[in-house]
Amino acid sequence: MRTPARAATRALSRTLVLASLLALAACGNDRKSTPPTGPTPSPGPTSSPAPVAEYEAHGSVEQVWLRDATPGTELRLVDASGAVAQTGTADAQGTLIFRNVAAGTYRVAAGSGGEARSSDEIRVTTADEAPPQSLYDEQDIGPGYGYLETRDGTLLAINVILPGPPEGAPYPTLIEYSGYDPANADTPQPSTLIGVALGYAVVGVNMRGTGCSGGAFQFFETLQTTDGYDAVEAIAAQPWVKDHDVGMIGISYPGISQLFTAWRRPPSLIAIAPLSVVSDTGRGTLFPGGILNNGFAVAWAEGRRNDAMPGGQPWSQKRMDEGDEVCIDNQILRGQTPDILEMIDDNRFYVPEVADPVSPYTFVQNIDVPVYLAGAWQDEQTGGYFPTMLDRFTGTDRVHFTMTNGGHTDSLGPVVFTRWMEFIDLYVGKRIPKRPATVPLITDVLAGDIFRVEDLPLEPERYDDVSSLEEALARFEAEKPVRVLFENGAGADPGAPYPSFEMSFDAWPIPEVQATTWYLTEDGRLSPEEPTSDGADGFLHDTSLSQKTTLASGSPWEALPGWDWTARAPGTFLAYTTDELEEDMVFVGSGSVDLWFESTATDTDVQVTLAEVRPDGNEVLVQNGWLRASRRVLDEAVSTELRPVSTHREADAAELPAGEPALLRVEIFPFAHPFRAGSRIRLYVETPGGTRPEWRWETLEFDGEVTNTIERSAAHPSRVVLPLVPSVEIPTPLPACPSLRGQPCRPDPLA
Repeated sequence: MRTPARAATRALSRTLVLASLLALAACGNDRKSTPPTGPTPSPGPTSSPAPVAEYEAHGSVEQVWLRDATPGTELRLVDASGAVAQTGTADAQGTLIFRNVAAGTYRVAAGSGGEARSSDEIRVTTADEAPPQSLYDEQDIGPGYGYLETRDGTLLAINVILPGPPEGAPYPTLIEYSGYDPANADTPQPSTLIGVALGYAVVGVNMRGTGCSGGAFQFFETLQTTDGYDAVEAIAAQPWVKDHDVGMIGISYPGISQLFTAWRRPPSLIAIAPLSVVSDTGRGTLFPGGILNNGFAVAWAEGRRNDAMPGGQPWSQKRMDEGDEVCIDNQILRGQTPDILEMIDDNRFYVPEVADPVSPYTFVQNIDVPVYLAGAWQDEQTGGYFPTMLDRFTGTDRVHFTMTNGGHTDSLGPVVFTRWMEFIDLYVGKRIPKRPATVPLITDVLAGDIFRVEDLPLEPERYDDVSSLEEALARFEAEKPVRVLFENGAGADPGAPYPSFEMSFDAWPIPEVQATTWYLTEDGRLSPEEPTSDGADGFLHDTSLSQKTTLASGSPWEALPGWDWTARAPGTFLAYTTDELEEDMVFVGSGSVDLWFESTATDTDVQVTLAEVRPDGNEVLVQNGWLRASRRVLDEAVSTELRPVSTHREADAAELPAGEPALLRVEIFPFAHPFRAGSRIRLYVETPGGTRPEWRWETLEFDGEVTNTIERSAAHPSRVVLPLVPSVEIPTPLPACPSLRGQPCRPDPLA
C-alpha cells in the first residue's frame, strides 16, 4: 500500500520533472519562426487569362486551395487545355478546396462573359515531387512556440523544447507529429516530455487543420504525409539539430503518424519508434469483421472532427484570444474540413481508393529506416491488429518488434520502455545507451499516473561494458527482431506491467508455428478428431451486450481494473471446450474459426471468443474475432489456414442462403497465450459485445427472434485453428486471477 510519505514524494517528483521540462519549453517561448515565401511554381501551358480575380489560389499536393473569394461564388478549376476539371462554391469564409486533383497547371475561374475573372496560374504536384532544399534551409526555427512552412505555403504550429540552453546545441532531435496538441506550449505531450528528459530536443508539430496549424483536416490524406516530410526536413535544417537528422517518437496517434511520414522517405529521417499503432484502419479498428465499432472508434473520430473546428482545441482558442494573428488566420480554411463521421457512414464497405491510403499495411514496405514498434494484443483503443503488417516491413532489415498482452499504454511498460530508450539512443542519439538521472522520475510518473502501481523498476543497464557505438549497435542488432512478452501482469505484483516470461523469434508470422485444429462436436466439446456423425447447435441473436464493455470501474491501464466480463444468458451463445490439456501449449499469432453456419435471418453478426479454463476453476479471456455473415467472401490472395481475411467489398457481399449452411471463417485477432497442462481451451460463439473495455458494436437489429445454427457434422465440420509454437515448456506457475493485463478473469460460468 502506498504510504502518505511515499505518495508525497511521488507527487513532488512528478511536479519537479514536469515543471523542469515545462520551464525548458518556456525558454524562448512565443518566438515566431520566419518562414520564407514558398517556391515559385514553374510555368506550364497557358491560355488567355481573364481579368485577375480578387481571390487568392494556391497549388498544393493533389489539391488546390483558395481564399478571399466572395462567399457563395461559383468557382471552376480549369486545366491548361481550358477544360473544367472541377467546380465548387466558396463557403461563408470565402474559401474552397478542390481535392483529388491530377498533377498539372491550373487556374481558378469565376463568372462568365464580361464578368469572367481568373486566378494566376498555379501548379498541382504529386506527393513524390519534393520541393527545393531552400524551402527548408531558409526557415529560422528556434526554441519555443512558432510555425514552419510546408511546400504549399501552409503554416504548421510547432513547439520546440531543447534539453538544455541554446548554446549547448547541437542536440539529437526527435519529432512528435499528430492532430492532438503536440504544439501546445503549455502542456506538451507525454512522449515529448519523455524525449526531453532523456536529453533530446523534441519538436511537437500539429497536423494541418488542427490546433493553430493552417489548412483543413482530413484523416491522413496525402498532404498530411507530405507535411510530415516537410516538418522533418525543415527541423533537420536547423543549426541546433545534431548532424541535421531527426527521429520520430509517439504513442497512438503520433505513433501512427510516424508510419505515414516514414512512408515518404524524408532524407533526414533516421529512425522511427511508433507505439500502439494500427495496420488496417477499417478491418482492425473501425469495422472489425465488417461491423461498425461505434464505441471507441466512432468516439475518436468525433473527437477529431471537433478538434478540427475553428478554435476546437482549447489551447488554440487561448492563443487566438491572446492575439496570435497567425493562429487566427490559420482557421480560415476550417470550413473545408470534410465530416469524418459522414465519411465513415459513406464507406461501410471496403473501397480501396479510400481505405488503402489510410491503412499502413499497404505501404510500410516503403519504410527504409530503423523501426522500433510495440503494442498490445488487447489494446482497448487501436485494437491489437497491428501484427498483421509486421511481415510487410521489407524496406529495412533493422526492425525491432515487441508484442504483449495488455492495453493501449502497455507499449510504455517498463520492460518495453527499456528497449525503446536503447533504440532511440543507438539510432537517433548515436551514442551508447546510458540512462540519464531523470529516468526514475519518468517511471515514477508512469507508475503513479498510468499503471497505478508503487514502483516501475527497469531492467539493469545492458551496455555498461561496451566501449563503442559500433559494438553497442552490433549487440542490439544481433537480437532476434520479434520479442513476445507472455502473461504481462503476472511477473511481479498482480497486474503490474511485467511478464512472467518472454520469447524471441526470427520473423512474423512465427516461422515454427503449427496450425493446430480442434473440431466442434457434441456436448460442447472441442476435439482433435473430426466429427463422424450429424449434429448442429443453435443460439439466439442477442444484442443486449452490444453496448456493454468489460470495464465496471477504473481505467483499463491500471494494475487491477474493475473488470466485469458478464456471463451471457442461456440460449444466447454456444461454448465448446477441450478436455484438460496433457501438456503445455503456447500459441502465438492469428487464428481462424471456421463455422458452417445457418440463420433464420439473411444476415447476422458473429463474435468468437477464445478463453482459457484454468484448473483452479477460473476462466481467462484471451482474444476475439468478429464477422458480419454477409462479409464472408475471402481475399484468397492473403488468406491462410490460420488467418482468413474477408474482402469486405460491396460487390462480394452476399446474404446467407436459406436452408443450407454457408462457411464463415472468422479471423481471431493476433494473440500470444500459454495454456498449461491441466487447463482447457474454450471457444464461445455469440453476438458481438461484452468482451472489450471500450469497443461497442452497431449490430444488426431484427423485429423478431433470430436463431443462428452451427453445423458440426462429417459433411460440414466446424473447427477452430490455432497457432501452436511446438515444444515449449512454460517456465512459470499459473498466475493469479485476476492479474493478466487486458485479460479479464472470472469464475467459470459453465462450471
